[in-house]
Amino acid sequence: MDANLNAELLDNVLTAAGQSAVAREEVRVWSMSGVERLTFSDGATAIFKYAKKPFDREDQALRLARTLGVPVPNVRASAVLEGWLGMLLEDLGTPIRDADDLDGAAAAVVLHRTRKAAALPVLDGETLRALPSRALDHLDQLRKAERWQDADGIEASLDRLSQAAEARSAGATTAPFGWVHSEFHPTSLHIGRHGWRLLDFARAFTGPGLLDLASWHGTLEEPDPVRLRVFLETYVAEGGTPDALAERGGLTAEQWALGWHRMWAVEWFMEQSIRWINDPATDAAYIKVVRRHLADALRLLAA
Repeated sequence: MDANLNAELLDNVLTAAGQSAVAREEVRVWSMSGVERLTFSDGATAIFKYAKKPFDREDQALRLARTLGVPVPNVRASAVLEGWLGMLLEDLGTPIRDADDLDGAAAAVVLHRTRKAAALPVLDGETLRALPSRALDHLDQLRKAERWQDADGIEASLDRLSQAAEARSAGATTAPFGWVHSEFHPTSLHIGRHGWRLLDFARAFTGPGLLDLASWHGTLEEPDPVRLRVFLETYVAEGGTPDALAERGGLTAEQWALGWHRMWAVEWFMEQSIRWINDPATDAAYIKVVRRHLADALRLLAA
């Protein structure tokens, strides 16, 4: 982000909050977003988070979640400038420990019980089974831009998944269906002295809650259906709907969840590559991760 634009965005946010910062400390910076800790003249602190599209509506999602009773950081002020969102958030401080599977299951139960919100995008059965076709559309756009020219294997895999999508998407609206965090990982769950808070609601939507549960253990290692089954059972034991264990699309709940989560990730990475990042220099890295997730999706969805 341009430094002058960043400074102006921060100034707008601070003006809206009636504050003025005396010190800024970078916590995490990425090409599309960043997090800083601000210190004020009285020694108090707050978090300044900024992000560009498609992450520029997180303030709305956080406020909505808080209104509906989900433990999230308080948005003290927000502003938008030239396509960038800036938020002033309460500083939760350093976590007292890392979140574990029991914490994750309990937090997911709270989120998935939350009343549906009409303002959130929807990923239902129709949208879910369209993911392979949408990914194919992204591939077509990339090739028209003379990129991803050696991705024939990706096209063949997406074709197979498109053919299987109708049958495998059955059960998409089986409970839990509602709020989906979409970046549900231990790092998105802050365990503090005064309880827990869910962070990072930039891509929240209405959809199958199993996608959250499938994302909890990350995507760096091979999908582990046995491990996810244990997590699903923990989720039910913590008060989640027993339907979370139900078969859908002719597959076990854990296989269905992991397979569709990987397909959802593939479509997202391909959209980033052509739309949000749109940098040919990143193509090799994106192709590598898309191939890996596609192989997982094919195996899990038995396409």
